[in-house]
Amino acid sequence: MFPVARAALNLTARGVRHTAVRQAHHKHEPDFHDKYGNLVLIGGAAVFTAVWGYVFTQAGIEWGLSPVGRVTPKEWRE
Repeated sequence: MFPVARAALNLTARGVRHTAVRQAHHKHEPDFHDKYGNLVLIGGAAVFTAVWGYVFTQAGIEWGLSPVGRVTPKEWRE
């Protein structure tokens, strides 16, 4: 079992070294997230705030959900 584990570890380490060398020679150019990531995040936060601001203030939803004091019991029928 030990030679198999050692071979697997060596194969994994070789793959990690190969990836590191390949990425070291690669020029990093900005991708979509580098260019627009913060703008998309700020835009999403603005839309979220606008929608929930409308819901909380204009939608006419009654937010007091407790029935205490509003529900009266019916008379018992015999």
